[in-house]
Amino acid sequence: MRIRIDHTSHYRYDPPVRRVVQSHRLIPAECANQRVEQWQVTVPGGTAGGAFTDGAGDQVQGWTIAGPVSEVVVRVQGVVETTDCAGVLRGHRERVPPVAWLGATPATAVDAALADLARSVAAPDGLALAHALCNAVGAAIAYRPGVTHAHTTAAEALALGEGVCQDHTHALIACAHLREMPARYVSGYMQATEDGSPHEAAHAWAEIWVEGLGWVGFDASNSCCPDERYVRLGCGVDARDAAPIRGVALGQTVESLDVSVAVEAAQQ
Repeated sequence: MRIRIDHTSHYRYDPPVRRVVQSHRLIPAECANQRVEQWQVTVPGGTAGGAFTDGAGDQVQGWTIAGPVSEVVVRVQGVVETTDCAGVLRGHRERVPPVAWLGATPATAVDAALADLARSVAAPDGLALAHALCNAVGAAIAYRPGVTHAHTTAAEALALGEGVCQDHTHALIACAHLREMPARYVSGYMQATEDGSPHEAAHAWAEIWVEGLGWVGFDASNSCCPDERYVRLGCGVDARDAAPIRGVALGQTVESLDVSVAVEAAQQ
């Protein structure tokens, strides 16, 4: 499948700031699941800094925007050809061992309710257990936008019983960790309309390490494994760590952000 993406992040600062420094994880890695045909990241007025591939195999690019500046626009445009690998991340080069992804963060810390949820399922092997945990999280946290926020933890989302893909992913990571399975947060895009028309589709899901298979993706929001509809940008221990854009603005200011993401099936 060929997927076209147009992703714009518009930052505004009032009053203007002296400088903005950002770290981008906005370039999809090449692997068996996806091949980049076209890709461009533009930051008008910005200067590209150092770039590297981190230990998890994700490409990171630095940017600096000199001030005074009252707005910063980051635009991503590209086409990616994807392949359904049954959720298994294949051919992705990384150096970090799976055991490094067992540590909790405040967003994925386990409380009593999460522990009960994680222990409520039984399975004959690791793959079946990961599927069962994914289904359990999806059943326990109904998808409902607007009830949680960027800093909501997995425990808080489970207590609410509602949330979005970020909350599902944090909760699934927490449950997998309790069952001693390495797990991590993945940010990316999903083409979700049957007719292939453009729609808002920034998305997140979890990857769980399954012995004998490697990293396998699980999308608790949609009760499935990632297939040809998904484009993977990067991973981290939680949403903050895996964020496509991270940065700091120098100066006392109020920052606002508008994001638009259009994802559509591209013609062959």
